[in-house]
Amino acid sequence: MTAPLRGRETTEEALRAAAISLLRREGVLAGLNLREVADEAGVNRGLVYQYFGSRRGLLRSALFHRAKANADEAGEAARLPLRARLSRLFWSSLRRPEPIVLTTLLVLDGDDRARVLPNRGEGRVQLAENAARGELPVDDPEAVQAALASVIYGYTLLREHLAQEIGLPADELDARMDRCLQALFAREAAGGGSG
Repeated sequence: MTAPLRGRETTEEALRAAAISLLRREGVLAGLNLREVADEAGVNRGLVYQYFGSRRGLLRSALFHRAKANADEAGEAARLPLRARLSRLFWSSLRRPEPIVLTTLLVLDGDDRARVLPNRGEGRVQLAENAARGELPVDDPEAVQAALASVIYGYTLLREHLAQEIGLPADELDARMDRCLQALFAREAAGGGSG
């Protein structure tokens, strides 16, 4: 199936959106068939390869474009107190889970270019500052950063299943997880102020 002529940027976005739609609808284990992606986007199949080169290239592009909103929000939250920053990261991941899903797919596919900690340097510096103020549960910013990413990724990926197994509405479990996340990764500063 081919669509009327449209610009490359529009076509690329249609292909990224189609890939995400198919992953949502058919699941990760069904695989991402590039012929189906092109059909879903309504474009010539050859354009997938021409623009992205491979399934990984398409997923990387979708990740790059979908992660921008989360990265912008993380940047805005950078100087918030630790507890507020953790909460913001948690909720932005739930509102826009595609970057986590796409990163996980790339990692599981063996892509060594995928980054689980896209702001690892800046995030580590912030956590080191929190540690210096006594706001972390342990004085190990790298381990805290890895544990925090693991919890947010794991919960984002398993959210619906966890809520179902526990027998709670997902939005109720979300609120409880937000409180738990803050309690696990942030403690009151030595001066008694809220972190």
